[in-house]
Amino acid sequence: MSDASARFALPWLEPGQAQKEAFHNEALAILDAALHPTIEMAGAVSPPAAPSPGQCWALGAEPTGDWAGQGHRIAAWTEGGWRFVGPVAGMTLWSMTDGVFVRWTGNDWAIGRLPVTTIEVNGEQVLGSRQPAVADPAGGSMVDAQARLAVSQILDVLRAHGLISG
Repeated sequence: MSDASARFALPWLEPGQAQKEAFHNEALAILDAALHPTIEMAGAVSPPAAPSPGQCWALGAEPTGDWAGQGHRIAAWTEGGWRFVGPVAGMTLWSMTDGVFVRWTGNDWAIGRLPVTTIEVNGEQVLGSRQPAVADPAGGSMVDAQARLAVSQILDVLRAHGLISG
């Protein structure tokens, strides 16, 4: 058996272990940072000068200072100093700076991008997968320029929203 949990490396308590409270408190500090986390910003590379206990940052690839060597981890400031949590694929955070969700893809932080198959509002699907392209109006024995312009504008908006292919 390992000496830490598989997902967040929380320290296990061992039978007969001295100072169990230190290991237990360390696990609680990591859980506090990893459970429904809110971060100050994603991609941060240098520690703030005066963090407050409970503040967290999603680190960039090559952070500096007290964060050096902790690339892509979550840095949490506690009363006992910095704690670092390694993210797991799919882990989602809320970024206070960006006002969007930040998700760990397994390789990098995806800021403001969440993969979904549909979006529902009040149980009704309002957005789904992109549908095939719809051809612009053309031909016919009688040309109505205003009707074609209106249909073209509708198609342009649907394409701009990503609802149909261009």
